[in-house]
Amino acid sequence: MTLEAGQAAVAHRDGSGAVGTVEAPRRGRWIDVWDPEDSAFWAGKGRAVARRNLWPSIFAEFLGFSVWQLWSIVVVSMPKAGFTYSTDQLFWLVALPSLVGATLRLPYTFAVPRFGGRNWTVVSALLLLVPTVGLSYFMTQPATPFWLMALVAATAGVGGGNFASSMTNISFFYPEKEKGFALGVNAAGGNLGVAVVQLLVPIIVVAGAGLTLNRAGLMWLPLIALAAVWAWKAMANLSVANSSFRTSIAAAKRPHTWVISFLYIGTFGSFIGFGAAFPLLIKTTFVDVTPAHYAFLGALVGSVARPFGGKLADRVGGAWVTVCSFVVMGLGILSAVFALKAESFAAFLGSFLVLFVASGIANGSTYRMIPAVFRLTTPDDPGRARREAAACIGIASAVGAYGGFLVPRGFAMSTSHFGSLIPALYVFCGFYVLCLLVTYFCYLRKGGPLSRERV
Repeated sequence: MTLEAGQAAVAHRDGSGAVGTVEAPRRGRWIDVWDPEDSAFWAGKGRAVARRNLWPSIFAEFLGFSVWQLWSIVVVSMPKAGFTYSTDQLFWLVALPSLVGATLRLPYTFAVPRFGGRNWTVVSALLLLVPTVGLSYFMTQPATPFWLMALVAATAGVGGGNFASSMTNISFFYPEKEKGFALGVNAAGGNLGVAVVQLLVPIIVVAGAGLTLNRAGLMWLPLIALAAVWAWKAMANLSVANSSFRTSIAAAKRPHTWVISFLYIGTFGSFIGFGAAFPLLIKTTFVDVTPAHYAFLGALVGSVARPFGGKLADRVGGAWVTVCSFVVMGLGILSAVFALKAESFAAFLGSFLVLFVASGIANGSTYRMIPAVFRLTTPDDPGRARREAAACIGIASAVGAYGGFLVPRGFAMSTSHFGSLIPALYVFCGFYVLCLLVTYFCYLRKGGPLSRERV
């Protein structure tokens, strides 16, 4: 076989035990043989290598989420810094990074097999310099027109793309029996960035005298450099991580890909949407409450809950955990409506914390459903099932992330047209009921094609 310059034929297992040949690029640090389903290989060196790749991936994804959600907390202080944007415009600044981040998740997914997980982690980390440097400069320019500030905010979407590439990459490193927990931990580390940015930025920007909003961007620069160096030194590329555009097209033709993507709007879309909007919701609804004191709590509890959702799904099945989570999320929404009518901030905060915990658990359980569904629907070709499951992860993460745009815009429209958040909350509750019914019908109903399996 003739190979192009810079390529080499390498042996690998395709997931079914057969040894095949792939053409892998030779630039960078590549692992040519990787079979985590082989228990001897996994116990011997596979687990150690997987963990060595997991932790820098988590850190880079953590920074990606932090940068992605910077505007969720910065906008709260912009009026005090001299910016004269309307409340609707501030909601646009919160929503735009989520819109761009969701759109970037598909190309970021393709970047892993094209460039290698290690190589792309380095590049994607360095791309975070664009929105952080931009924010640092324009936060010193109160006269900036809204259209230009919106463009600067949109660049923060590159942080949202990191999730898809990181999750796709890590999914290739772990065996099926540990994938739910590994993906849950990886995602939780990233999700935690939302809480950290909402906790630290208010402290940093007021350190010393006055309000210095440009520090909200400057504070991340050394950490971004550290993430790039750590990924370069510790991580590796997998030659068998060879999901292609053709594989993604095949996954896109699967009805289950779109079912899970729809459910992910309700789970992750809720987490990132409520997380982005929460500080501004507190500021505009309870004017006597300081958002910085409480806003980070929602993303914090949701992030911590995510790996437990994956672990629980490993034991009892992701579909059951997801259904139960939607029930709790609906109850949390109705409780928030009651709190608003009673004008009780304590009840409002408690309701949203319940909502965040349930969404975090559902994030982990829904992601755990993906490899299980593809394995059960493609039993004769484990290699194909694993590749298409990885592609589904990218598609679902992209579709679900649009919730980060829809939720803040939903609140903005509800406030503008009705003068209250309550109509938007009722719409969200109805959506959760629909998600619950879809999950039950597709994966749990008696006599369904997958009802006897622990999806």
